[in-house]
Amino acid sequence: MIVLDYQDRRPIYEQIVEKFRHLILSGALPPGSRMPSVRQLAMDLSINPNTIQRAYNQLEQEGLIYPVKGKGNFIADSECVRKISRKSYLEEMKTLVQKGRDMGFVEEELTYIIRDCYKEGRT
Repeated sequence: MIVLDYQDRRPIYEQIVEKFRHLILSGALPPGSRMPSVRQLAMDLSINPNTIQRAYNQLEQEGLIYPVKGKGNFIADSECVRKISRKSYLEEMKTLVQKGRDMGFVEEELTYIIRDCYKEGRT
């Protein structure tokens, strides 16, 4: 499920947050499903449980998971995840548009590219 890159300069907990964020927002982990326990994931990845707990705390702050006392952590409901997913998508789009502007694309070209990509997705 999760593979860590020990050559990556980012802290391990940030890598874990990124991997789970991707799995949740892509729908690979459906709403209401149970997250691996902190201890089990720590053993599976051979890292300190505090690192997993820190990642889970970050995911909880982002609204992607929620804890249930005595039962573990669960994926947040689909409406909440959908809002977060849309927000994340819009931020990525803004970054790409800015990158396009920096490369010299004008508004009409960017609009055409987006429309073309959208049509290609309808196959």
